[in-house]
Amino acid sequence: MEPNKIAGILSILLGLIFIIFPVFSTATLSIFIGLSLVFFGIALMLSGFSAVNIIIGILAIIVGMVFIFNITALSFIFGLQFYIIGIILILGGIIGLISDSKISKIASVLIIILGIISFALGGFSINQPLFAAILIGVALIIEGVRLYLD
Repeated sequence: MEPNKIAGILSILLGLIFIIFPVFSTATLSIFIGLSLVFFGIALMLSGFSAVNIIIGILAIIVGMVFIFNITALSFIFGLQFYIIGIILILGGIIGLISDSKISKIASVLIIILGIISFALGGFSINQPLFAAILIGVALIIEGVRLYLD
């Protein structure tokens, strides 16, 4: 079997696990991210004793501990990402509407609508940690199907 098909099947299975067991999946992912950040921070501090390495290492360890002991941190970061993307899309759409660029007015309105949807997804994700897990699961399934069909 081709590597893409195997990766696709694994991605679909992982996506289903995220949707079926959102609390377990979110907690596990948050712990893995936290441990990665802690180990990264330690490695960074040991790699060179410059002030920048030590400061970034300490920050990575602190953020890693937050991810390990607070699973809602993952949904906050996820929601923050949607907010930032939403703001950028809305601003880009407004600029497309008021400028004399080659972007059509309909495309600019659609970009603004996508920005509003993204902003709403950010609110849902921050307020409900399970929403982030379900979105991750859906994204993994979509990516898995794409990999399998390639």
